[in-house]
Amino acid sequence: MVDTMARLRAFLRTARVRGAAARPGTGSCARDEVLLDAPDDRLGPALVGAADGAYGPASALLAGTRERAEWDRRDRYAAWLAAFARSRSEWLKAWLTAAPCDPDALLVAAGLAVDLRWDSPARAELLGQADPAVRAAAEGGGHDPVPWRIALDSARGRRAGHTEFAELWAEAVRRAPHHYGCHVAALKYLATASPGAHRECLDFAETAARDAPEGAQVRALPLRAAFACLTAGGPAAIARRRLDAAADLAVTLSAGYPEADPWPAELRNLLAYVLVRLERWPEALEQLRLTGPYVTSFPWDRGVEDPLARFLQVREGVRAAAAHGTPPRGLGLPARGHGGRVRSGDH
Repeated sequence: MVDTMARLRAFLRTARVRGAAARPGTGSCARDEVLLDAPDDRLGPALVGAADGAYGPASALLAGTRERAEWDRRDRYAAWLAAFARSRSEWLKAWLTAAPCDPDALLVAAGLAVDLRWDSPARAELLGQADPAVRAAAEGGGHDPVPWRIALDSARGRRAGHTEFAELWAEAVRRAPHHYGCHVAALKYLATASPGAHRECLDFAETAARDAPEGAQVRALPLRAAFACLTAGGPAAIARRRLDAAADLAVTLSAGYPEADPWPAELRNLLAYVLVRLERWPEALEQLRLTGPYVTSFPWDRGVEDPLARFLQVREGVRAAAAHGTPPRGLGLPARGHGGRVRSGDH
């Protein structure tokens, strides 16, 4: 997991560089202006408050997302706050002491309980210890689907059976049928439960995207499935047209967001990665331009310790490829399991 203090430092740098680095239409920002995993303007003050030991800003942020049913934002903000609490938990402890039944505090506590056990070699056994925190968040969450996303992730980590996972999934979609985080959790479960089932994962993602309203974040789910296919050695099982269609859908989604905005940064970074894999150089370059200074560890951290260095290396290669129309050498992306390019006739 990315160091949370580094994330906070990235936020503190944001105000200084935003005016110079995020001007629409000026192309990619300079190397020293790039921000890794920078929070947006709504989350930043909550992290600063937590760094000072105050939970009030985090409480106000999450309460607002709950009242407005902003479930995708709530999910991301809660995950950030839980990650921050891994190294600085005093503010969360104070919050839970002052308001032990607060659904927002319980949500962050549930995320933290799962996070703390996730990286252990004994994860499957230890995650059972997180169940009380996860249940408390779910029982107190009402219509909130985010505790159920955490429960779905925990179930995957515990290697839960299909019946248990299906019951949790039913609770999640009953609350929010198009919640992105729950769909990503389900996609990961499918991939883990049936390694190599790339076609089935893409089927699931395409159906979810097709059923979602225009502009919904879950319409990026096929892109996640395409990424998994391209990085896990599964292209031979998938027609190239389906991978291109997943990217095309994400291009349309990306176009609906402002340029140089931290909220869609992960979408645009992932989309650029997939477009590079598909050797669609001009479109990859456009996504790198649209994301401005905002780089996300995912997907550039796959197999490396320095995702920012990889991003910068890939960006230079994409610029050269877009200018000359030829695939660059040495982009630094790990090879797919089966190697080779994805050609238009692959099935």
